[in-house]
Amino acid sequence: MSKTIIRCVVYVIPIAALAVYAFGLASGQDSVFARAAAVVFLTMTLLATGALPEYLTSLVFFVLAMLLAIAPPAVVFSGFASSTLWLVFGGLIMAEAVGSTGLGRRIAAALLASTTLSYTRLIWLTVTFATLLAFVMPATLGRILLMLPILRAVAGHAGLAPGSTGHNGLCLAAIMSTYQCGTAVLPANAPNLVLAGAAESLYGTHIRYGEYLLVQFPVMGILKAALIAWLVCTMMKDEMHPIREPAASGRMTRDELRLAAILLGSLAMWATDFAHGIQPGWIALAAGVLCVFPRIGVMPLTVLNERIKLGSVFYIAAVLGLGATLSQTGLAREIGNALSGALALNKGSHFFNFMSLSLLSSAAGLLTTNPVQPALMAPLAAQFAEATGWPIKAALMVAAVGFTTVILPYQVPPVVVGLQAAGLSLRESLRLTVPLAALSLLVLVPLDFAWWKLIGYFG
Repeated sequence: MSKTIIRCVVYVIPIAALAVYAFGLASGQDSVFARAAAVVFLTMTLLATGALPEYLTSLVFFVLAMLLAIAPPAVVFSGFASSTLWLVFGGLIMAEAVGSTGLGRRIAAALLASTTLSYTRLIWLTVTFATLLAFVMPATLGRILLMLPILRAVAGHAGLAPGSTGHNGLCLAAIMSTYQCGTAVLPANAPNLVLAGAAESLYGTHIRYGEYLLVQFPVMGILKAALIAWLVCTMMKDEMHPIREPAASGRMTRDELRLAAILLGSLAMWATDFAHGIQPGWIALAAGVLCVFPRIGVMPLTVLNERIKLGSVFYIAAVLGLGATLSQTGLAREIGNALSGALALNKGSHFFNFMSLSLLSSAAGLLTTNPVQPALMAPLAAQFAEATGWPIKAALMVAAVGFTTVILPYQVPPVVVGLQAAGLSLRESLRLTVPLAALSLLVLVPLDFAWWKLIGYFG
């Protein structure tokens, strides 16, 4: 977005927010409700357009929410008390550790260059590795930026020049599988964390790591990965010379061994949270502290000040506070009632309800961008649960089915960054995103419904 357009948007959005406030008053709503509607509209529009950096938009939300008294401080700042925010914070430290110690590159080299590869095999290994990496590296952008330099080097060695079909297909396979398959692993993506945090702050419902994995991963993880690999191999096929990329040489360093132990311990704790009951955020926070703790850690303590960017922490806190504000002020109830009536949801029609809410969540991403999707959908879950007769968790989880579907790249900020890092144009990315979204909605979403019904998740 050009500077001129950004400048215009920054001026237009506040005017539109004032119009929302005036409309609320004219509709007979009280002043607090009208002010809340204006602030929520302003915040979500700024996030959707990217007119301001996310952290600045987050601070604007906090300032306006307090100055205009649209909700109590405990509601507006509720995100800071959520384990989800600390999962993001711990994940940022872990992601930095994976990159700085060289452990990520060692793992990637071992998995991607273990044998002589054909293009088809390279794509499948790339997608598999991107999916597995979601289990040990919580930050989507970190995973994308870790993989792309390695894959571009492999592509160059194989004769897949930048701009070639094979080079573009390899990069797109990594970018899309990193995000979309990561939506099926709870700590792996920001929208997952926002959804889990909203469930906790709005409904007192804890979405466990193992439960989320059982519900989402078989279809939206495994089958989505297979679909991405098949589409790339079919639609962006290329030829390359057989390669044998050398694996990382030498023994693992002491820091790599320590970090591997921390990551494996964290994974074990996340996977068994049904037994010990510790929230994923506290596990990630503990792992992050271990990464920088003197003598035990793998990075100097100064990393926290110098290399960990806290903007995403404020963003997560604001999005969670936004969801709580939607619920506290009654905005969510009003929107939910309107949408429930428009969708004609009814108890007993599980397939129709599932498809309708999945499509609604997918469409919401086009309007709000992906990070805001769960903040919009989660406060509506109570209305959807009542209309469909589902448990509240099922009404919450269906939002994830929507935000795993990416139609246009701008919906997902890490995908946009990945495309820029790989030197790919929007037009080139649409060769994969559009057919992938279509097949996901036509094939994977109905299969996901069948899986949920099989495991009895509709109650």
